[in-house]
Formats: sequence, C-alpha cells, structure tokens
Amino acid sequence: MRFAHVVLPESDDPQLVAATSPGHVTPVAALFEGAPRTLQALIDGGDDLLARVREAVGGADGIPVDGLVFGPAVAEPPVVLAVGLNYAAHSSELGLKADTAPTVFVLWPNSLSGHEGTTSWPRSLSESVDYESELGVVIGTATKNVTAETALSHVWGYTVVNDITARDIQFSEAQWSRCKSFDGFTPNGPFVVTADEVADPQDLHIWAVVDGQTVQDASTGQMIRPVAALISHLSQSATLLPGTLISTGSPGGAGYSRDPQIFLRDRSTVTVGIDGIGELTTHCRVID
Repeated sequence: MRFAHVVLPESDDPQLVAATSPGHVTPVAALFEGAPRTLQALIDGGDDLLARVREAVGGADGIPVDGLVFGPAVAEPPVVLAVGLNYAAHSSELGLKADTAPTVFVLWPNSLSGHEGTTSWPRSLSESVDYESELGVVIGTATKNVTAETALSHVWGYTVVNDITARDIQFSEAQWSRCKSFDGFTPNGPFVVTADEVADPQDLHIWAVVDGQTVQDASTGQMIRPVAALISHLSQSATLLPGTLISTGSPGGAGYSRDPQIFLRDRSTVTVGIDGIGELTTHCRVID
C-alpha cells in the first residue's frame, strides 16, 4: 500500500490518505470510526490497524490526486537519522573518507517538506545548495540490538528523500545537521510504500534530475552499507522508535563535484526518484 499526507478541499492541515486506483487517493480517517489521520498514528497502531485499513480501502472509490497539496509523507517522526558517505562514488567526489563506521547525523523537524513544495533560503546564507537523492526507510516496531539478518523485519515502509545540503556550511562546520536542516531542506514522499511492496531495498534504481538534466543515476545496490546493516548498527546504541525515518545516503553525481558545478538556483526544479517508490519534486527560491 501507499500512503501520503495531503490537504483535502475541506481542511487546512494535511491528513493521511491511501492510494487506491492510479491517480486517486482515499482519506483514511473516513474509512471507519477511529481510523488514523496521520502516518505516525497508523504505524503506532501496529499490524492489526494496517490490516484493517487495507481491508477498508479495498472498497473505496477515491478522489483525484490532481490539485491536492502534499505534505511530507513522513511528517512527525520521532527522529530523522541521516547517513552520510554511504556510496563510494559520493564520498570520493566530496573528498571525504567512508570510515569504518557509518557517518550519522540528525535532521531537524523544521526541514521536513512535501512533494511539489517550494523550499527557499537566503542568498546571504548559502549560494552552494546541493541535491542528494536518497532512499528513506521508515521503522515500524521498536528496534534494539537487532542483527542484519532480522533488521528488515522491523521496516514499515520506504519513501524518497532529497537531502538538500548547503555545501559551504557543510565544509565550514564540524557537524552536518545545520547545513542540511534549513527550513524545507528534507523533502520526502510523495508516498510511503509499505515494506511488502519492496522485494529488495538493495535492488532499486535511484536518480535525480535538476532543471531537466539527469545528474544522478545509480542503484541502491551500490550502498557501502546496505539498509539491513545500517538498521543493525544504529539499533546497537539506541532504540529505533516506530516512525523513525532513516535517510540512507546519496549516490555519486552531486552538484558540488561537477565541472562546472551545479547548484540549486532561484527557480530551479529538482526531482529525485526511486523506481517503484516514487518521484519527489521540489521548487527552489533564493531570497536576496
């Protein structure tokens, strides 16, 4: 199944919808009394609630998705954990070492934004803003001290993430959270796809297009540390709570490393995508 948050005509705030027929969605809250209005509430309800929603959606007609405004697919996770330097090509092009352990940092909640949204930032703060297409992993059950062999059983679903980054700030500070956590710098969605629809998270085509030019074109199979290994590693030091979003790193092709460099400009449009999961578009505005 596929779930998103959209602003419905009769409401002001995004609420949970399920994809039905192509181009149509159904508000989950309307399916039955007490049905969840957010993805986090659905995840917290466990397998039984998901099964009930799945059964109820089967008989729903749905409404056209055209014209609806998307919120972040993962809108209120307990935490967003991002993994850097998880593709050899990307770590090499940035001139950074992929160390013996993953590079992990936290993204701030103000950075979460939705499909077809506009992300803006002051020119005075950065003129070196870059794109990064990434596979997002959503944890479904409390996960502690799991092995790589069992880690994927704790995954609720997958989504697309654009880990937008102010490169000049990234290379001027010892930590990476601020340079990647401007308002709107973590678009995700449009949908979260439940784990049963992704047979192998290491066999997915991942790509990015900036202003009509394909700039990233790779496979998640090129990860240095696969999804299962990342979950296992992270779960050793902290319990991964249901709803946690893990952004698993970006392949090669970042704008910073290109000659000439490609950075997101005023009125740029960037689309990052993963085959079988979705395409996520962000519009950019630079404020003088």
